[in-house]
Amino acid sequence: MISQTAEYALRAIVHLAASGESCTTQQIAQDTQAPASYLSKVLQSLTRAELVRAQRGLGGGFQLARAASEITIYDVVQALNELPRIRECPLGLKEHAQLCPLHARLDEAIELVENAFRATTIAELVDSAHPFIKTN
Repeated sequence: MISQTAEYALRAIVHLAASGESCTTQQIAQDTQAPASYLSKVLQSLTRAELVRAQRGLGGGFQLARAASEITIYDVVQALNELPRIRECPLGLKEHAQLCPLHARLDEAIELVENAFRATTIAELVDSAHPFIKTN
């Protein structure tokens, strides 16, 4: 459903929300079992999307740019790669000016996922934290 990149991003965001403080890439990688080198690129994307802030130097690291209650799963997933909506016939068939029943249903399913992601905040995920989230 979502890419491995989006999975790592969600793990990182939930970790940051749960910790409530700045965390280094290494700390996040260790606690979320994500590869540090790849996680570094994911965190850069989240920074560009203004979901996290980066601070260099002693005591630096990453932290949420907004409250966890203001960030949704949808925000995080969209920052990395958009959920693919079906707007026209994927086969390019001219007789499918409107989506055929199959593609219309598939797009409806994607819309349901989008709505569920929009309705779920990171704070909700922290409230039901899984064992991979280590808090101080």
